[in-house]
Amino acid sequence: MNAPLSALVVMGVSGCGKSSVGAQIAFKSGGRLIEGDAFHPAANIEKMSAGIPLDDHDRAGWLERLGVEMQACIAEDERAVLTCSALKRAYRDKLRAAVPGLGFIFLELTREEAARRVANRPGHFMPASLIDSQFATLEPPTGEALTLTLDAAAPIGQLAEEVDSWLKLQGASTLA
Repeated sequence: MNAPLSALVVMGVSGCGKSSVGAQIAFKSGGRLIEGDAFHPAANIEKMSAGIPLDDHDRAGWLERLGVEMQACIAEDERAVLTCSALKRAYRDKLRAAVPGLGFIFLELTREEAARRVANRPGHFMPASLIDSQFATLEPPTGEALTLTLDAAAPIGQLAEEVDSWLKLQGASTLA
């Protein structure tokens, strides 16, 4: 059995349900939700709103900030549940370096369903036109430690139950 998880990242392409699933996990486990999109600098939001994909340089400071936010949460004896695309292994490794014992929940979704969901999501800065760039950037976390892959098309409650079962297998009955 592994040591209890220090925090979780709910990851995947835009539209996969990170915010909804992360909120359910945080609620169910007593963890603190950290909405990754809320920490993008204005320049990143402007770029995405204009339909321009972010590159590694754009994401570097954002990922560093998310690591600091999770560290602060842990320092306050809270368990972080971060929503973050974490599309590349290098991005996940940067988060792992900031928070040892970090688990990842990968919400896997088809390109078609992601595009449908994003197109029907009012008021979000991420346009459906960027879905292809998300899939082009995505390096699925296959075989990475402390990672659970789930079908993002499943109901949110079912996904939260699957995460809870997985946490128990990892030696953490809850994140709280």
